Amino acid sequence: MIYQTKGTCSRAIKFDVEDGIVKNVQFDGGCNGNTQGVAILVEGMPIDEVIKRLKGINCNGRGTSCPDQLAIALTQYKENNN
Repeated sequence: MIYQTKGTCSRAIKFDVEDGIVKNVQFDGGCNGNTQGVAILVEGMPIDEVIKRLKGINCNGRGTSCPDQLAIALTQYKENNN
């Protein structure tokens, strides 16, 4: 899935979900080291655990962040695929 982010430096997040497991997360833009770190940390994690850990993280008062946008994208994925 490709999710167009809102309110962050990254422009989009690409990811796969296989049997409820998050895989192949790639951020388009954003803080390169941080987004790579987030992508590696969530690799192989259950979708609900990723959402629980990342939802609500705020970057510099924006009300969202790249990790939060990933949680939003995964929540949308779940809503559309259940």
